[in-house]
Amino acid sequence: MNLVVVESPAKAKTINKYLGSDYKVLASVGHVRDLVEKDGSVRPDEDFAMTWEVGARSTKPLNEIIAAAKGADKIILATDPDREGEAISWHVLEVLQKKKVIKGQIVQRVVFNAITKSAVTEAMLAPRDIDMELVDAYLARRALDYLVGFTLSPVLWRKLPGSRSAGRVQSVALRLVVDREIEIELFRTQEYWTVEADVSAGGDPFLARLTKHEGKRLTKFDLANETSAFAARDAVKAATLTISAVEKRPAKRSPPPPFTTSTLQQEASRKLGFNAQRTMQAAQRLYEGVDIGGETVGLITYMRTDGVQTAPEALDEARTVIGGLYGRDYVPDKPRIYSTKAKNAQEAHEAIRPTSLARNPGKLRLDPDLGRLYELIWKRMIASQMESARIERTTIDLESSDGKTALRASGDVTLFDGYLAVYEEGRDDPEEEAVSKLPQVTQGAAAKTLAARADQHFTEPPPRYSEASLVKKMEELGIGRPSTYASVLTVLRDREYVRMDKNRFIPEDKGRLVTIFLEEFFLRYVEYDFTAALEEKLDLVSAGELDWKVLLREFWTDFHPKTEEVLKVSTREVLDALDGALATFLYPPKTDGSDPRTCPTCNAGRLSLKTSRFGPFVGCSNYPECRYTRPISEAEDGDSPSGDRELGVDPDTGLTVFLKSGRFGAYVQLGEGEKPKRSSLPKGWSAPDMDLEKGLRLLRLPREVGLHPEDNQPILAGIGRFGPFVLHAGTYANLTGADEVFEVGLNRAVDLLAQKRAGGRPGRGETAALKDLGAHPADGAPVKVLSGRYGPYIKHGAVNANVPRGTDPQNVTLEQAVLLLAERAAKPSSGKKKPARAAKAKAAPKAAAAKKAPAKKTAAKKKPAAKKAASA
Repeated sequence: MNLVVVESPAKAKTINKYLGSDYKVLASVGHVRDLVEKDGSVRPDEDFAMTWEVGARSTKPLNEIIAAAKGADKIILATDPDREGEAISWHVLEVLQKKKVIKGQIVQRVVFNAITKSAVTEAMLAPRDIDMELVDAYLARRALDYLVGFTLSPVLWRKLPGSRSAGRVQSVALRLVVDREIEIELFRTQEYWTVEADVSAGGDPFLARLTKHEGKRLTKFDLANETSAFAARDAVKAATLTISAVEKRPAKRSPPPPFTTSTLQQEASRKLGFNAQRTMQAAQRLYEGVDIGGETVGLITYMRTDGVQTAPEALDEARTVIGGLYGRDYVPDKPRIYSTKAKNAQEAHEAIRPTSLARNPGKLRLDPDLGRLYELIWKRMIASQMESARIERTTIDLESSDGKTALRASGDVTLFDGYLAVYEEGRDDPEEEAVSKLPQVTQGAAAKTLAARADQHFTEPPPRYSEASLVKKMEELGIGRPSTYASVLTVLRDREYVRMDKNRFIPEDKGRLVTIFLEEFFLRYVEYDFTAALEEKLDLVSAGELDWKVLLREFWTDFHPKTEEVLKVSTREVLDALDGALATFLYPPKTDGSDPRTCPTCNAGRLSLKTSRFGPFVGCSNYPECRYTRPISEAEDGDSPSGDRELGVDPDTGLTVFLKSGRFGAYVQLGEGEKPKRSSLPKGWSAPDMDLEKGLRLLRLPREVGLHPEDNQPILAGIGRFGPFVLHAGTYANLTGADEVFEVGLNRAVDLLAQKRAGGRPGRGETAALKDLGAHPADGAPVKVLSGRYGPYIKHGAVNANVPRGTDPQNVTLEQAVLLLAERAAKPSSGKKKPARAAKAKAAPKAAAAKKAPAKKTAAKKKPAAKKAASA
């Protein structure tokens, strides 16, 4: 019997069918070991020795691998064909060697770029040893991330309370978001005008723009106000125009290459609205295999790659499919060969493509996410091997008889659509202005102005980053690796360093503070060039050109003394440095020219940055006499640094409604006095957008939705500690958002309450499944996502596993569920341990217990594990 070790249960099931009864395929279920989550797991003083531990979820699958390896003739490590996959194979081999399981068995490493029968069979015929250079690169990266996380994060916790963590790549990605926000804040809008005219030269009218006025070639800001723009418009109306030139230039548009990890994430964000994590989850399922006509088939090649090259047989198939679907005119004379930009050839795998282009997406029945992503990958691959689009770019110049006024019209005519018949690449900020089609005109012909318009415009700041544009920027700068982008961006959201608004990243206050702190005290380690240079060195390690421990020594020699130096800086010095760096943000200029740092409450104290266990805030220097505080967020206008303002008067009570800022955020308040009614702004509501109507709606909560039809008791809707809710007879049911509190009707409220009562408490029946995931690969029993009292959870038989916090239950896949269930099943039941301990204590004689008592007093108290420091 031959043992094959892969990463996921789905992959194991598929490959087992291909290899037959002589092979037993088992899944490691991801990484089997990781660094112990406490300080000291990487020890620089011991030449960077590392302490690994088997994770709880890996215990069961690893024991199965160990048991199978004992009786195996050959052990084949077939994990993914990248740095992480090489590392998993190395970890499995290390465990087998330490358990002394390997006694003469042949151990081989095989890789395949696609999970198809031919790819797997061919891979088995070309085994190799584990590539230790790739493993060294993994070890170096893991050690670097650990050292930064477990060394830098504690500095943040001590010097900047409220901060969560720092990371080698995470913090640099956050800096990109913060730098862009500062750029937007510093941007000053500038007015400019354009003049356009509808012109006819004997045929269909076309649009032309003014390019010369009063004999001068116009630049963007030459028409700076209404007066000059209207004068230019009138000059166009009065001009006698002639077609002075007609230029037609043929041009080509070549197709983009097939997808890499990064470009797939970008296009899925632009075209499908997927975030990076959702994209990679769907791609993983397509790669590992989907049931097609009763057979599990891997639909795409490996989805973590920097390469754009394609196997010759795939190029031949693409040309055949294109000819059959679109005709021979769409097939170029020879295949298009794309070259990769990856600096490390060992990791320059094939591009992401369908394993067979004959599987047309329109004929496959896939889950919605899988179907849409597969179609995107299929179209991109097909387009990459099609003919270029041929276009004709036409420019028409018009000039007045006196030569003082000139206009220009531009347009494209598509002569042959080529690859555009299948696919056109998306843009982060596509220009709405359509390219016009121009009529046939003759040079020297007279032209008539039918209408002229002067339009006002304002310059706009650079847009905030979307997932697609941030991933693109990180790749351009060489920060991180495409396979890590999804997890890095997820960490930024989970740490609440950023929030998403209209699919754009906006830094939260704590994210801005962490970035400024790192720029002030650890600038080198968040510089883009430094981070990119470190990635290049990691590539040199994987190429065998640099020793991984030499790289770690160079980094640690400078980094460790810097952290020790910053630890000696007092918290007050840190706050003063941040206060100075953030001065323009914290204290915007007042319109009356007065000092923006003057306390608006006592008019005597000076505002400065302070901190508490909840994090930094702005407070008055006259504390405790003056208790004025506010969050660090910038005020709405210069006259009110605190953001406090009157929203209006409540018509029912005659009291003034105020918008105020407190230490814990913005809130609305009705009237003054000792205990005025207050309501915090719910998540997603911003202080600048608040008005009287919104304030009164909040202050009048909870509101009565109606009477429950069963008992005629009122149903209330409100916003509580755990978010928006409806309440009836002691039962709370969650609403989807704050806005629904004001809109929810009686029928929906009754339905939500019924669902909560059906599935919210143990023993009262099971609620309807939020999602049916399918059959468990181990026993075929159903796996479902259900709604429970403490949130959504996954159920398989008697095993329940919580859906991780922040994860949309609708996005949970069967593979993720199997991993979570395995992890939960591996944990010992607390209910079983307690009786065992109790029985043991009861059986022990009192004298023996008395003898053991002194030993308990003298035993060294076990130190708690250090707080986990997330790093990327």
